[in-house]
Amino acid sequence: MLVIKNGYIKTMDGEDIEKGQIIIENGKIKAIGRNLDFPEDAEIIDVEGLLVTPGLVEGHCHIGMWEEGIGFEGDDGNESVEPITPHLRAIDGINPMDQGFQDAIEGGVTTAVTGPGSANVIGGTFAAIKTFGKRIDDMIIKDPVAMKVAFGENPKRVYDEQHKSPVTRMAVAALLRETLFEAKKYMEDLEASEKDPDQKPDFDMKLHAMLPVLRREIPIKAHAHRADDVFTALRIAKEFNLDITLEHCTEGHLIVEELKAAGKPCLIGPTFGSRVKVEMRNKSFETPKLLTDAGIKIAIITDSNVIPIQHITMCAGMAVKAGLSEFEAWKAITINPAEITGIDDRVGSLKVGKDADIAIFKGNPLLDIDYETVMTIIDGKVVYRG
Repeated sequence: MLVIKNGYIKTMDGEDIEKGQIIIENGKIKAIGRNLDFPEDAEIIDVEGLLVTPGLVEGHCHIGMWEEGIGFEGDDGNESVEPITPHLRAIDGINPMDQGFQDAIEGGVTTAVTGPGSANVIGGTFAAIKTFGKRIDDMIIKDPVAMKVAFGENPKRVYDEQHKSPVTRMAVAALLRETLFEAKKYMEDLEASEKDPDQKPDFDMKLHAMLPVLRREIPIKAHAHRADDVFTALRIAKEFNLDITLEHCTEGHLIVEELKAAGKPCLIGPTFGSRVKVEMRNKSFETPKLLTDAGIKIAIITDSNVIPIQHITMCAGMAVKAGLSEFEAWKAITINPAEITGIDDRVGSLKVGKDADIAIFKGNPLLDIDYETVMTIIDGKVVYRG
């Protein structure tokens, strides 16, 4: 049994608790509050004067798929030789030995939703994983969590260089629609074959991989920076009755009312850094505030390795500087991404029964440039001490 005591606890599940205690047993939170009873032989960590938060949740990144400081040998995020690759799975390309995972835990990031990049119209499935471990199979929280789909500049550029389709936004949308139509027919034939075996289609791995999308078991995770690309993503999702999350949403502040009407969550970023391509020319740290004020659920992301994953708190802090409330900024890197990706039953807040994933800071990482990560705990084990 592990007991954390005397900290300022930001639960993200109700009120903050001053001088609070957290009791951890078998990797889970057993109790949280003040003046709790626990055995005398429990291991006690006194965190007086420190800030205790849920382990941070990065809702969209590529950690372990573009390994730090390696180059081509460690680049496993885009199978950019054909634009439709839904059968690819992030878990087969993640290297838990990547330095990025150490960076994550040193920044208090305990959960990462990671997956393929945006070279392809359909890139494959994302997974939600813990950031500590040696074997990906033991790190998985949920797999798959979403199917990556990309619009706009990236697939256009990649396949223009190869002199093959898609080289226009029309072709990007058409290839996605074509695959969805084929997958829908494949699904209908499979369902019909339960009564008439003669109607069973030949196995198609790509179309089979799309079945959870068509059945709304997982959303499409739609890479879209520009407003028109966001609308194309929403249009196609509506046509096929798909669940969808809007990733990056760089021009979201230009279409607030339309996004409010759509009612879909937006994962915003990477916002820090230069405008490296045309479709990011309107990026702004004001986007999180404007969307939140409209009642849209948001997460703030690093898109790591674009921004190093440990700086997710800096991105949230920059959003606070641009007007987002500190409370909403904390939500955007804890409970919101957990809810958006369907893993909030385990992570994203400090609550009895949830995984004991905890970050402990000296100072406030959203407000203080000189804050320190004192300790990171994953599944009730201390995995980092600063």
